[in-house]
Amino acid sequence: QVQLVESGGDLVQPGGSLRLSCAASGIIFELHTMLWYRQAPGKQRELVATITNRFVTNYADAVKGRFTIMRENALNTAYLQMNALKSEDTAVYFCSAQHRNTYWGQGTQVTVSS
Repeated sequence: QVQLVESGGDLVQPGGSLRLSCAASGIIFELHTMLWYRQAPGKQRELVATITNRFVTNYADAVKGRFTIMRENALNTAYLQMNALKSEDTAVYFCSAQHRNTYWGQGTQVTVSS
């Protein structure tokens, strides 16, 4: 059974930092591209960052220079380091694993507010 479990979401003040984790099981992690999406209330889910199985990364313009996506294959875990957080980063953050199939986690809430 495939599981993706996100953690690390929290309430943080503007300008603060958080690191999200996505622990995967039931897949051959190193073959999968890992992605982070987010969905704010009343908005569509949007792609935030991607890291391929060859460690090639890509970011949405809104987070470039502030967010960093990483993966640790030995731990079957992907991370999203988020710095200089803004109120508009408030959303539920989801991780996804893509290879021949696409898998999703349940999401973790990030709230940026003073």
